[in-house]
Amino acid sequence: MNSRSPVTELELGGIHHVTAVTGRAAENVRFYTRVLGMRLVKKTVNQDDVSAYHLFYGDETGSPGTEVTFFDWPDAGPHRPGAGEVATIALGVPGRPALQYWTDRLDRAGIDHQGIEEYGGRGMIRFTDPEGQRLALIDASDWPGGSPWRESPVPAEFAIRGIAFVALVVRDLGPTEAVLRDVLGFRWAAELALDGHRRVVFETGPGGPGAEVHVEVRPELPRARTGIGGVHHVAFRTPTDEQHRQWHERVAAAGLTVTPVIDRYYFRSLYFREPGGVLFEIATDGPGFAVDEDPAHLGERLALPPFLEPYRAQIEAGLRPLVPAEEGH
Repeated sequence: MNSRSPVTELELGGIHHVTAVTGRAAENVRFYTRVLGMRLVKKTVNQDDVSAYHLFYGDETGSPGTEVTFFDWPDAGPHRPGAGEVATIALGVPGRPALQYWTDRLDRAGIDHQGIEEYGGRGMIRFTDPEGQRLALIDASDWPGGSPWRESPVPAEFAIRGIAFVALVVRDLGPTEAVLRDVLGFRWAAELALDGHRRVVFETGPGGPGAEVHVEVRPELPRARTGIGGVHHVAFRTPTDEQHRQWHERVAAAGLTVTPVIDRYYFRSLYFREPGGVLFEIATDGPGFAVDEDPAHLGERLALPPFLEPYRAQIEAGLRPLVPAEEGH
């Protein structure tokens, strides 16, 4: 298999963010800030459904590549795992001592985990959040990642640095591989196995943690149903608006159904579903989360993009309070 992609003039920088679904926003804030020690960098709403919070967790500034985000959809029903989904969000930590720290921390928090196991030459801990979202912590000591949140309850030398990789599950590798390689410019990097199942690793940009997609082929599985405890989509990074427009043209030219470029205020987005069923986004690195808040006070109040600001009173009236979680923020 050729390890290089035909796409050379346009290259993604890695993972931008992953967006999942919660049904209990206050508990979600508690877990990701108090247990995982990530910073709530933006508390806003789903721009397509303003009755729902959109919560962003990341490093000190919410750097692209560090953000795990959630739509608060309490009526969505439970997630049904299967084919056509992002099955696992793997978060990078700085080395084996950090993994040992995390086994102890998860134990103290009452979070079940599988201990430190070997995966692709790296130590890894698998566990789920309180709603069943599948997570992993992996040794990414060779990756600088983001800047740890200075007020995190997790010491900086053990803190989560960002999203190391996502694991997709599809029924057929071929069509998904064609999009990753021929459209998005990913390169074949390795073949691994986990729980007896083959995984193919693709990388983009610099490769390694922060720029990998692991694809597991499971033809026997039913289609996944996105719900609480599951991932809605994964977003990849591009640095500029001009390159973002070029990505839109490339995806459309490949015959994939792609949305127009959407201004999300904190970044620009486009969305399309790859043939295996996973929803992909390409997002710009900027302008970032400090565009409407003091970096020292990110995530402390409900932030709304300018086009929603006139409706603040009615939007706030339709949201459930996050008071219990905010007490610890």
